[in-house]
Amino acid sequence: MNPTDISKTVKHHPLVLHLHPAIELTPEQFFELCQLNRDLRLERTETGELVIMPPTGSETGGRNFRLLGQLYNWTEGDGTGIGFDSSTGFTLPNGAEISPDAAWIKLERWDALTPEQQEKFAPIAPDFVVELRSASDTLKPLREKMQQYIDNGVQLGWLIDRKQRRVYIYRPGNPVDCLNHPAAVSGDPILPGFVLDLSKIW
Repeated sequence: MNPTDISKTVKHHPLVLHLHPAIELTPEQFFELCQLNRDLRLERTETGELVIMPPTGSETGGRNFRLLGQLYNWTEGDGTGIGFDSSTGFTLPNGAEISPDAAWIKLERWDALTPEQQEKFAPIAPDFVVELRSASDTLKPLREKMQQYIDNGVQLGWLIDRKQRRVYIYRPGNPVDCLNHPAAVSGDPILPGFVLDLSKIW
């Protein structure tokens, strides 16, 4: 099956390939697999399954671009961290290799990695992540993904549900906070002074 056929197959839902125990990919092999299949957005679970994510629709992609623009502007002005888009892979402590829709890492944590680690799927949990629900996404897998982020060291996570106009806020040691129809959401204290204008996202 070529990448175009796979993209059609996963148009609405992720495709999960169960490899373990028949095939064990090292982190280096998984990275190379992703480089050889750049038309696909691949993730890997902590138990080794490959997850082929559906392509983002144009409308969702545009809204994610506006989200990233706001995060970029704040990051450049603040200067204490570095931001990443949805094409960036990270290796979490549990071994999962994932790509949030947006992420941010404190500069001192990022600089502590070697250049080789930074070049591939960096072995680090971002300090902040965002997942933007598209029209075809079901909520349950996204909520499970957000909890995985928090369980692996992420300090603040936002799940933005455009369908219901809700923002689910995830923090370690706290119950999930759900905001209904908010006009904006604040990143304090992890991202001090960052306020996402949701009128650009809804």
